[in-house]
Amino acid sequence: MDIRDSASTFQPNDPTAAFDYFKNKMTFTTGPVELSAALKRRLAINVIDVREPKDYAEGHLPGAKSLPKDQWETLAGLSQDRLNVIYCYTSVCHLAARAATYFAAKGFPVMELEGGFATWKRHMLRIEPGTGEQKPATVDAEETVE
Repeated sequence: MDIRDSASTFQPNDPTAAFDYFKNKMTFTTGPVELSAALKRRLAINVIDVREPKDYAEGHLPGAKSLPKDQWETLAGLSQDRLNVIYCYTSVCHLAARAATYFAAKGFPVMELEGGFATWKRHMLRIEPGTGEQKPATVDAEETVE
């Protein structure tokens, strides 16, 4: 699709539409550097990895809980008292967005990690080896990510 054809759909020259879009984007997504900093500050965040178990076992974000698609209905590992940051493979993988939609519909506060595991690795942030163990992303804290 040519950008000129999409102009009427996306309204790229409409500052109000741009404001709404980017405000919503910042509300429901976070980047790897921001998430890493929030985890280091021990904010009340629950990290959920929705990749396949074999990929989780090869390495995952610090404290991440594995919740692959075939287990979403269990809601295992999710928290209603913390922000659940969901991630999948890459920036072109919509698995995390689908999971976030599903979990939000069930009443869980969610945010998506932009770029997924690949972007986390590209920023050379700490990766935990897979143990199959489910553990909390942080200790209890009163703060949340902005």
